Amino acid sequence: MASSAFVSRRWLKANALLTPTGLWLGIFLIAPLAIVVQFSFATRDTGVARAVLPWTTQAYLTALDPAFLPIFGRTLVYAGATTIACLLLGFPLAWFIARHGGRYRTVLLAAVLIPFWSSYLARIYAWKALLDGEGLVNTMLGWVGLDRDGGFLLTHGAVILGLTYGFLPFMVLPLYVACERFDFRLVEASYDLGHGRTSTFFRVVLPGVLTGVLAGSLLVLVPAAGDFVTPKLLGGVDQSTFGSVIDDQFRSGNNWPLGSAMAVLLLVLVVLVLILRGRRGEDVL
Repeated sequence: MASSAFVSRRWLKANALLTPTGLWLGIFLIAPLAIVVQFSFATRDTGVARAVLPWTTQAYLTALDPAFLPIFGRTLVYAGATTIACLLLGFPLAWFIARHGGRYRTVLLAAVLIPFWSSYLARIYAWKALLDGEGLVNTMLGWVGLDRDGGFLLTHGAVILGLTYGFLPFMVLPLYVACERFDFRLVEASYDLGHGRTSTFFRVVLPGVLTGVLAGSLLVLVPAAGDFVTPKLLGGVDQSTFGSVIDDQFRSGNNWPLGSAMAVLLLVLVVLVLILRGRRGEDVL
């Protein structure tokens, strides 16, 4: 009886500690999500309400229309290319900080986080000015004859560049943690056993930091797929993504049910990625 009462008190204390977090998630995450799901089954209204009864699945049928497939595919390509670019840029940086940073590790990590100290929107506007026809990038490339008429704004490359710049720290930090925990003596042991750099990387280093690669890829892929600011400012109409279309439906399109349905479908895609990542992470561990 005494043991049971002790366990009960511990259970109550644990739940009491979780109560503020549970309330926060319930009010600011679950409730808004429930409203979005409800709107996705509503009927479009051109009046003030914008979403009214009767409930219907028409918004989902419209969202799954083949006309949206190119936009959906473009979103996946942008998110995938951004993830790969962040991985290629972030891994050498994280490896260098973890192995050669020494007493300057804190300074180097702070340098990675400095962009977060300013507004994301302001930084994307800065890239818009840099990539414009009269911007610094096009001007410098013009010195060697590689400039482009109209600049590099409103191109696929501009969108991927902006997304990579915005989400690179999300890749570097998990990779740094994985690299810091990695036993660098394994690399020397691999060299002693006759393996070259390439073989050592794929047989020793990559498996040793794979959890960081998976975590960083997830942290980049998910927000890159839902980002709508960067494609709008750097890509324009021809480079629209699922996120920018959702934003248009809630703003100028005045079609909240369709925007909500597309948001729910994007959320389902993210959940599937999380499930696949979770299973892969279990296999790795």
